[in-house]
Amino acid sequence: MQRWADKIKEGDAFIVVTPEYNHGYPAVLKNAIDVLFPEWNYKVIGFVSYGNTGGSRAIEQLVQVVVELRMVPIGKSINVPIDVYRKAMHEPSIENSEAFTQLRHGFRGDDIEVFFNALIKMGKSLRATYRE
Repeated sequence: MQRWADKIKEGDAFIVVTPEYNHGYPAVLKNAIDVLFPEWNYKVIGFVSYGNTGGSRAIEQLVQVVVELRMVPIGKSINVPIDVYRKAMHEPSIENSEAFTQLRHGFRGDDIEVFFNALIKMGKSLRATYRE
């Protein structure tokens, strides 16, 4: 546990990649988050999720948890489309060679670029404000 705490303490920003599991997130992730407190404080976090709803229900629950840890979730998440998830898992899906197009060129622009820009900017800002 001490190695986990030390690793989290080092970071300025985190990306959690999780499946949606029974309309939530997995118990092992809950444990990994809940076992620490001060190490998470005043750090930024972004979420990448997948599942039947692109993992949106898991992310909704995680946002509530991390706010209580004094973390700052970025407003943008990456929800992996179900067709991409199924293709990656070698499950039957609609063949679509442009599956990530909606993430890279959606009506709001490049969601992946927005995600990483927010994560980096907020991580730098929180580090300067709370830890330097």
